[in-house]
Amino acid sequence: MKPGPQLTERQAKWFATVKANFEIQTGRPLEAWVEIMNTCPETAPRAQLAWLKAEHGVGQNHGSHILDAFRPAGGPGWDEPAELRAALWKDAGSLAILEAVETIAAGVEGVISGQRKGYTAFSRAVQFAAIRPLKGGRALFGLKLEPKVFPRLSSAVRKESWSERLTAVVALDDGAAVDGEIARLFAAAAKQG
Repeated sequence: MKPGPQLTERQAKWFATVKANFEIQTGRPLEAWVEIMNTCPETAPRAQLAWLKAEHGVGQNHGSHILDAFRPAGGPGWDEPAELRAALWKDAGSLAILEAVETIAAGVEGVISGQRKGYTAFSRAVQFAAIRPLKGGRALFGLKLEPKVFPRLSSAVRKESWSERLTAVVALDDGAAVDGEIARLFAAAAKQG
């Protein structure tokens, strides 16, 4: 699956609303927030976002918008999905897992794949699945499913950067782990998204 539409229509409208209301909701224009970021003691993007939340009460989405403006040379952005994908999925083993999941996604009607800096998202009306690489050529697959219902799934134990709706996860060791059961789980989650 080649990077195509990155957002569903609903997601695109939502992001447009976030940008349009940014100054009203944060109390400052984007340029002022970029200046504030110059005082941030943190250097890593995740730590900078945590600092914005803790010190200024800025939420995840507004914080990400601020960081995108503050760190424009920090690598490819959302408008460069192929570059984001290449930067994230460098390991051949992890890439094989992603490609196997993308093959499943291509067979489910209405699925849109969106590349983010830290994961690849799968959406219909809303995000229902995501996958991110793990060390050692593995990947973590998150789904909008009840983990107790499916023995192969476990509850997400750490807060991932993807949607909080993805409460079930499964670690995949290689492309062969993306089997018929994973395809059924993906389809079940897609019905909810």
